[in-house]
Amino acid sequence: MRENLPYILPTPQPQAEETFAVYQTTHQFYYEVQKRSEFERYCQWYYETAEQNRQELERMRGEVNIFSWFRRSSKM
Repeated sequence: MRENLPYILPTPQPQAEETFAVYQTTHQFYYEVQKRSEFERYCQWYYETAEQNRQELERMRGEVNIFSWFRRSSKM
């Protein structure tokens, strides 16, 4: 039975192992590039949204506060 083992499980070739290692490294590199790009887009979106919220808050602070009128009249 042992004499048939090399036919059942052939020994891996060094060239195939090297090719797989190169493929795996390339795959990991592009995966990392993709994740960093997604994170950069998220950060950009977050900063833009935060800036819009700050501007809206400043506009709201400049508007007349109608609710303060109701609070004053209810205390009388």
